[in-house]
Amino acid sequence: MSDKAVTLTIDGLDVTVPEGTLVIRAAERLGVYVPRFCDHPYLAPLGACRQCMVEIEGQRKPLTSCTTTCTDGMIVKTQFTSPVAQDAQESVLEFLLINHPLDCPMCDKGGECPLQDQTLAYGPGSSRFADVKRRFVKPVPINPMVYLDRERCVLCARCTRFADEISGDPFIELFERGALEQVAIFEDEPYDSNFSGNVIQICPVGALTSRDFRFQARPFDMTSSHSVCNLCSSGCSLTIQERRGEIVRVLAGENPNVNDAWSCDLGRFGHAYVSSPARITEPMIRKGGDWVAVSWAEAVRVAAGRIETAKAEGAPVGVLAGQNLCDEDAYALSRFARTVLGTNDVDNRLGHESAEHDAVIAAAVAGDAATNRSIDEALVIVVAGIDLCEESPIVFLRVRKAARAGAKVLEINARRTPLARLGGASLQPVPGAEAPAVEQIAAAVEAAGERAVILCGDRLGPGAMSALWNLGVRTGASFGWIPRKGGAYGAVWAGLHPMLLPGARRSGDGADVERVWGAPLPEGAGRPTPQILSSPGGVLVMAGCDPVADGSDPSAAARGLDGHGFVIALDMFMTPSTERAHVILPVAAMPERDGTRSNWEGRAQVFERAVDPAGLSMPDWEILARLAAELHAAFPRTLDDIRREMESLERPAVPRVPVEAHPALLPAGDGLALVTYRLLRDTGTMMTGADELQAVVAAPFAELHAADAKRLGIADGDPVAIVGSRGRGEATVHVGHTVAEGAVFVPADQPGLRITAIADPSAGFVRVEKR
Repeated sequence: MSDKAVTLTIDGLDVTVPEGTLVIRAAERLGVYVPRFCDHPYLAPLGACRQCMVEIEGQRKPLTSCTTTCTDGMIVKTQFTSPVAQDAQESVLEFLLINHPLDCPMCDKGGECPLQDQTLAYGPGSSRFADVKRRFVKPVPINPMVYLDRERCVLCARCTRFADEISGDPFIELFERGALEQVAIFEDEPYDSNFSGNVIQICPVGALTSRDFRFQARPFDMTSSHSVCNLCSSGCSLTIQERRGEIVRVLAGENPNVNDAWSCDLGRFGHAYVSSPARITEPMIRKGGDWVAVSWAEAVRVAAGRIETAKAEGAPVGVLAGQNLCDEDAYALSRFARTVLGTNDVDNRLGHESAEHDAVIAAAVAGDAATNRSIDEALVIVVAGIDLCEESPIVFLRVRKAARAGAKVLEINARRTPLARLGGASLQPVPGAEAPAVEQIAAAVEAAGERAVILCGDRLGPGAMSALWNLGVRTGASFGWIPRKGGAYGAVWAGLHPMLLPGARRSGDGADVERVWGAPLPEGAGRPTPQILSSPGGVLVMAGCDPVADGSDPSAAARGLDGHGFVIALDMFMTPSTERAHVILPVAAMPERDGTRSNWEGRAQVFERAVDPAGLSMPDWEILARLAAELHAAFPRTLDDIRREMESLERPAVPRVPVEAHPALLPAGDGLALVTYRLLRDTGTMMTGADELQAVVAAPFAELHAADAKRLGIADGDPVAIVGSRGRGEATVHVGHTVAEGAVFVPADQPGLRITAIADPSAGFVRVEKR
């Protein structure tokens, strides 16, 4: 939009706006509402519904305010001051209502329907239509989450424009012409998208509805709370709506700095875990091989007693943390480990340790990270070691928006992702061989300088992440670390790492931390996850993590937990790891408490409690405070106390300096290099109860390059066996050019096929055999 300003008059009021502003937006600045259906602030103007017509002096007929740009001296009259505009809008509403069913009492949109509201405010008082209305078979499931009632559609094209402009999933389209025109999907092709739920929210009528929410509640029956999504590191703003103590709907909140007005389907539909009957809702102690529910007082007393004994005997005490904790919980756990347990043996990494990655991540968290805004303004965007569409979907939409605005997108990934459709370069080195590819994109980054953005995931081989970080330091390009889990950034900032303290300080730089905590810090570096697990005896505290299911070596994790003298688990569900604990302390889900969540940018966003905690569960920080009180240790007692300490530990951004370059070691092994990561929709714990999402989880599959498939005598669709050093699994093979030659892609967590049971996902080679 131009920096030049223009002044116009709307309904007798003057307003000055940037040149290029639409009339409908200028009216909004004055508080003048012009009715509309097709207009949406994040979609391109279309003028499909004709509802927003206004009278403009000098024009021979009314114009659509959603497609008309403001000019200097323009005089606009809306329906409030112009009989011409009022008559035009009334006529459009009359035409829209000709075939629209009058089923407001049963329509899910009732109570929040623009057609309902605008008909009352601006429409005719009666109908002249006396014929039979158009009817369709209803509802049509365009995928397991979204239902279509075609007779309600007003042909605003919001849904099809979203699919084309925003998500790039053109599975939904307007078919036929004239009176027969209707929204439809291609024959035998469901609306397969990670973002399909957005079309429900932006539909201005009840044409697109949620199967999960259908006939469940009315807007005036629900209470809304602001929240932040915790299911990936994008950190989308959400609105959680509850009725009678249960979450009935989740909507995308509008936040231009993060998610615009969108959310992925996991964030929108993946809330069933909160009310799952499988939740742990009361403290439990294992007695004689059985779990026995006890009071909080008894559970805390037993756990604290074993901690005291271990410390008195000099037995090892360690902490393993998940990467889905809220910021306050992560900080409280880090503080609890150092000041109450007296140990630096604390880690949030489940067996994927790398000194190179740690150095880059610590530097990225301690300094100024890339932001969504820097993506918007970028000329060149490098995406390496992450499938944004599956692992951070809203960042994917941000990169796609930037590409549509002219940015060049360069991808370094062993598996080609939907970013490749944006027209930039897509380099496909096999896992572990990404470092040489960095030099191939260096010239483009250097040319863009400060208007280049480098986005890195966790799946980069030796030398690649340090090369990308140093390229950013050298050129001025901004650097962003995008982890898969929603609380990973907060975990690093909080110091849930054997070498780090809060603020991503190095363990030897703890003077400020000691001052705030009023306690000395343990000496020496802590031990990583494998060493913590392999320590016999002692006490282990696990908070929101499942090393048996999610670690790189499930067998070793299981042996380690079985060998510990006492294991205290803070969790919501019974998992393969919590089953091996001695005390389980039930944790409140994120919508059940107040807190803060930092996304991949380091943007700390506050959220509020939407529903009451399940049973006797409570936030992690409160559980830790109770344990500290039982141990007579000084510790923050309230959420405000924790937040004040966290704020006092904030520090200015540190200078960006190069990290030690690591040599690029090309991988070697028998078979095909394993490419694996979790898809957005899988069989993980957080999908518990999300039946609609589970319905679109793919059957086990693997992807092979066409050249490898030909060499192995395997055809597309063949059943194959994936054979690794730990076992074998069965899948159906997809042959093409999506994955690098010499590699095979197997999603990490598929129904009946967990990759860690077959091979080490961080350095694995597997064989693919035709069955």
